[in-house]
Amino acid sequence: MRVVIRILINAAALWVAIELLDGFNFDYEGEAWVGFLVIALILAVVSTVVKPILTVLSFPAVVLTLGLFLLVVNAIVLAIAVFVSDALGLALSSDGFGWTFLAALIISLVSWALETFLGQR
Repeated sequence: MRVVIRILINAAALWVAIELLDGFNFDYEGEAWVGFLVIALILAVVSTVVKPILTVLSFPAVVLTLGLFLLVVNAIVLAIAVFVSDALGLALSSDGFGWTFLAALIISLVSWALETFLGQR
């Protein structure tokens, strides 16, 4: 049940990022909520598989920047999720790394707030 709630939280955070940013777009033909759930699932899988590897490989940069480089790691994970979702025809797109970085920041903040509010942390 916890995994389902986390995917729903990620889908809601993704929706907030898409609504707030002009350069981060979602143009899905059909039921939008299904697309959000599938992209949230893709984001969860990429975060589970790729993010630990990137975090270990970027450990010197993370230490040197006192953890701020983890924001870049989150943006890279989101960029990979955007690439995979585009390859699957889910119409999630970004107009550049800056927009992806801002979207990753918004998704992280909204996910944190929702998880705290729902008692998932």
